[in-house]
Amino acid sequence: MPVLGNVLQLELPRLHQQLEDWAAQYGAIYRLQIGRQRFVCIADPDLIGAILRLRPEHWRRVRRLEQIAREIGANGVFSAEGASWSRQRRMVMAAFDPGHLKRFFPRQVLITERLLARWQRAADSGLALELQPELMRYSVDTVAGLALGVDVDTIEEQQDPLQRHLDTVLPVVFRRLNAPLPYWRWIRLPADRDFDRHLAQMHRIMREMIDSARKRMRAAPSLAEHPTNLLEAMLAVRDTDGDALSEEELVGNVFTILLAGEDTTANTLAWTLWLLHEDRDCWLRLVDEADHVLGDQDMPRSFDALREFAWLAACVDESMRLRPVAPLIYLETQRDTALGGLAIPRGTGAILLMRFAAIDAGRLPDAGSFDPQRWLDRGSSQRASLNHVTRPFGGGPRLCPGRYLALLETKMLLSMLARNFELVDVATASGGAPPERMAFTMHPEGLRMRLARRLH
Repeated sequence: MPVLGNVLQLELPRLHQQLEDWAAQYGAIYRLQIGRQRFVCIADPDLIGAILRLRPEHWRRVRRLEQIAREIGANGVFSAEGASWSRQRRMVMAAFDPGHLKRFFPRQVLITERLLARWQRAADSGLALELQPELMRYSVDTVAGLALGVDVDTIEEQQDPLQRHLDTVLPVVFRRLNAPLPYWRWIRLPADRDFDRHLAQMHRIMREMIDSARKRMRAAPSLAEHPTNLLEAMLAVRDTDGDALSEEELVGNVFTILLAGEDTTANTLAWTLWLLHEDRDCWLRLVDEADHVLGDQDMPRSFDALREFAWLAACVDESMRLRPVAPLIYLETQRDTALGGLAIPRGTGAILLMRFAAIDAGRLPDAGSFDPQRWLDRGSSQRASLNHVTRPFGGGPRLCPGRYLALLETKMLLSMLARNFELVDVATASGGAPPERMAFTMHPEGLRMRLARRLH
């Protein structure tokens, strides 16, 4: 249809699988139209790599994403473009460097101790845990604590206004990003009005966080040199001209950190736990590694100990290859260009299919199998192929700035789990593989987990 394009053919909850199916049917480059926006879908890893390297000069995120981010007050480093992105990127990257994370590590230990105690109680009672909410709470506590200096403790309190409001945002952004027309700019449906209420509360909470951090830094000027969390680091850092982040940029980046930190890491952990439960040998090897590295400790108590978990890191890498939480990247060309012999006019959208090549049996042996060992064979040609087709944190100049924080969180949780518990069950109610569902990020649906204490 001229106005709707392919919209009526799209199933948003499984959009990534649908686009992958079409790539298998029509080839690694094909055209698609969503409303008035024309897209070219790209599944070829050579072209994807070239596009990512040409950002931000030749390619940018689709304009609608930046517009939506501005509308909801979340235009941080993820959605910003041009000079604004370049300026924010330098300052936000400084806030995410490993040195800052090392200083935040004791707080991560405290959060992990709370989760350990909660899961011990669940194991003793035989309770089956709803996996996604458990991991979301851990991620919210991590991001709010390590990044923003706020101890929300949703692990013990179960629900927090911050998490309740956060849970509404990404599904709405995903629906609006793929809507044929931006109807919400003219008509506010009941769902939009409800979203507006959550959004207003989110902004109130974020501004309170920023104000509290400013007061702490005025009371203790040494925090400018030695910040205790990422928000303080962003408040302290200056660009090359000596300018700080603006209020809009601060709020946008706090919003971005909260959204990205809650959703992406929790979903990566959920997929990894399911895959480990499905492969008993891989799980037992992780248990052996945790016992060897940790000795009589129940979790990593030093930041440097995290480097010793080679098998754990390989399991997470393999999980992100098979079940990447960001299987699609939406971009737009800023000038006339050509891809694979196809002319792409300026303003054309591109949807990068980030998983397609990584699960292609023609590129990797046993591509559909969970095999972490492939990541440890560093001298093999297969390892080079893996790096070429697997990009869970994107690539090029806009590589995800929060990747070190995400890996810190996954290593802490998985090592604690392997050291203390038997993974009795991670499954859906039906016992089958969990459906993949898209709501901006890709998550498993309906997983529950049962644990038992290990006998040491």
